[in-house]
Amino acid sequence: MEPQTLSSSIVQNFIPARKSTSRKGDNGIVLVIGGSYIYHGAPVLSSLAALRCGTDLVYTSVPKINVTPTRAISPNLIVIPLVDQKLTLGAVKKLVGALPRNLHSATIGMGLAIQEKNSLLYLVKSLLDRDVRLSLDASALIPEVLPLLANKNVVVTPHSGEFKRLFGDIPSDSQNERIKLVEQHALNHGITILLKGPTDIISNGELTYLCEKNTPAMTVGGTGDVLSGLVAGLLSKNRNGLESASAASFICGLAGQKVQDKLGLHITSMDLIDIIPDVMKPFDNII
Repeated sequence: MEPQTLSSSIVQNFIPARKSTSRKGDNGIVLVIGGSYIYHGAPVLSSLAALRCGTDLVYTSVPKINVTPTRAISPNLIVIPLVDQKLTLGAVKKLVGALPRNLHSATIGMGLAIQEKNSLLYLVKSLLDRDVRLSLDASALIPEVLPLLANKNVVVTPHSGEFKRLFGDIPSDSQNERIKLVEQHALNHGITILLKGPTDIISNGELTYLCEKNTPAMTVGGTGDVLSGLVAGLLSKNRNGLESASAASFICGLAGQKVQDKLGLHITSMDLIDIIPDVMKPFDNII
């Protein structure tokens, strides 16, 4: 099937309605795992983006060195410390034991320092065994993780460099070639791939959507972290990885356009987060 360019009318079908009788937790419980001594802001951006897209609860797990500043940024963040300064097997086992049992989705990797690959693999497997839908980004995008992911509601969100590290292939400058490559790897590995670029390509190997952004201001650091939070937030409400990733790409792109229109080439990722409610409000539906 030919790729479809995303539009508001398509994305409307990907964002579930909210029941008027719903209670706290019914509209998404998300876990964000990221951060390091240098990249303390990445998991914060993801967490705030997940909250702003209408998620009820977001748990943010960061290395112990980041806990106090992360808590200080917003009272809306529920912070669960990793007991080490990097992701270790011991830290993961303690984290898994401390997590709420009713998580819907998680996003892993934003700014995350990983001491040993086995700790990441153990974390991913533990969450998938609980039927938690996953979004993987940045340092979580390593080839060793791929065998765990097939047909498990997993979205990966690489840029071109991370795509090469994960799959071994360099995306072409030709959009048609990029589409074919994304479709091939998505089908082969049973995952949804969101390849970031001037035009995002989102595919599960059978269906493919394109999100044309044309927002050069979004090269600013942190926009990928915002996108990861949106993916996880939407996955918490819609189990379909392709639909949730596509909606997240569209919303992030539309937010970028609106902020660029207002501020030109002088935006920050926090500006994107602040405008997410305005972008998403037209998609609100209460039943």
